Amino acid sequence: MNNTSLLLWSAGWLIALLSIDAARAADDLPNVVVIYADDLGFGDLSCYNDEAPYQTPHLDQMAAEGIRFTDAHSPSTICSPSRYGLFSGQQIYRSTGGGGGAFEGPSGPSYLKPGTLTIAEMLKQKGYRTGVFGKWHVGLSWFNKDGQRLGGGFENSLLIDYEKSTPLIDGPNARGFDESFITPNCPNTDPLYIYIENGMVPIPASERHKRDTLPNPGGKWRWDNDEGWKSPGYDFINADLLFYEKTRAFITDHVRQTPDKPFFAVLSTQIAHAPVLPADEFTGATDAGPRADFVWQLDAIVGRVFDLLKELEIDDDTLVMFNSDNGAETLHVHWMRQDHQHDPSGGWRGMKRDGWEGGHRVPFIARWPGHIPPGQVTAQMTNTTDIFATVASVVGVELPDDVATDSFDMLPVMLGQQPETDSIRPHLLTQSFRGEFQIRQGHWKYLDHKGSGGNGYEQGNMAQYALPELAPDAPGQLYNLKTDPGETTNLYFKEVAKRKELQALLVKLKASGRSAPTGRTPFRK
Repeated sequence: MNNTSLLLWSAGWLIALLSIDAARAADDLPNVVVIYADDLGFGDLSCYNDEAPYQTPHLDQMAAEGIRFTDAHSPSTICSPSRYGLFSGQQIYRSTGGGGGAFEGPSGPSYLKPGTLTIAEMLKQKGYRTGVFGKWHVGLSWFNKDGQRLGGGFENSLLIDYEKSTPLIDGPNARGFDESFITPNCPNTDPLYIYIENGMVPIPASERHKRDTLPNPGGKWRWDNDEGWKSPGYDFINADLLFYEKTRAFITDHVRQTPDKPFFAVLSTQIAHAPVLPADEFTGATDAGPRADFVWQLDAIVGRVFDLLKELEIDDDTLVMFNSDNGAETLHVHWMRQDHQHDPSGGWRGMKRDGWEGGHRVPFIARWPGHIPPGQVTAQMTNTTDIFATVASVVGVELPDDVATDSFDMLPVMLGQQPETDSIRPHLLTQSFRGEFQIRQGHWKYLDHKGSGGNGYEQGNMAQYALPELAPDAPGQLYNLKTDPGETTNLYFKEVAKRKELQALLVKLKASGRSAPTGRTPFRK
């Protein structure tokens, strides 16, 4: 063999080996499923709360077969900014320069601005087929007949020009998802009530919705169902069953048609957001009232997801993560405490909208057979924003410094390779209802505001949950969660050095455009 032939032969073998390595790398890429619950508090699952008056057996099993985080947090204490955090790996501050409200009606544009890399776009670069099903709620652009963008409002729903508005310029399919079936806002709470499939609206909103057409479990659990405009045939009662069926069809069709290609699916539920409307087959499933039935339904849907993965023989090849967008709703917390001696906040102070722990400390469970060792419980501090960098690590993507700027890689923790005493996160940011910041550093927590940051505790049902303010003149709050997990004693004036340290760190993280480290490299290559 001459030198030229030898070089060609060697090059051929090199190409073949690289091809084999690439194929092996593709085979190593797992499917990824995110089940994203709504207004589900830290104490709402029986694996987090031994005193829960009902069981969540499928989620308990998921935790037993994977890892359960006890110090996990939503990026915000309300839904729209948290969803931005899930999809972008960033605090809402990076999009708006402050906070972010929850969208109602035909309001937008999307918090996911053009040029913001989403987790779906990142995975598409690795060959994933991507889908999202359920509640979207990060804002959408709708236009009237004159091409003017519409805002939220009761009458504005009737001003939508669907030909001018669709396909949606900032819907899921314009942000990295190959397939989508979503509602623009909260499926059962915020008009407009329509389905959007792959950027199009099959049936426009043309009928007036009246809340008295829906069941009213217990005479009160229909609360927060706003009247507005809906598509004919819109189904409030079976919303989450429909979202599951769309997810099931996406996964099933993908596995049958392209079994050699991984997928990414987000199942974004209505449960346990108000109104509480469990499907007929789950009504009365527990002895703890309609909201417990609702959570039972969520648990059953999680069980159906795992049954599907096993039926399709892809269970071992799929990473599943379960998370919630913020703490439990105020009236839900109150009614469950009063009627069923159940605390959805799991003993933490506060609830949805509050900067206290009950507003943003949420369940987070991950399961990946053969990779995540079973039976793990970790107190590692984490945020929903971390799902982005963790998944990037799983699939071997090196994130640029200007992407997912508040996302830390939690894969070492999930794989059982991070010492519990060595925190991945040196700090953690959250934002409350009005966009005000809270920052954690170890056991220390600083709230850059007075009061809850969300709910008022001066009167009505909330007054009974108010605590004495021991430092009424303090413009902020400092707590040591190790010695004071209930956030009862404000150390703003007593621990001046620590308070100033956290204030300076917060200013730095806000100004720098990031809280995550630079030069992130995948833990698993």
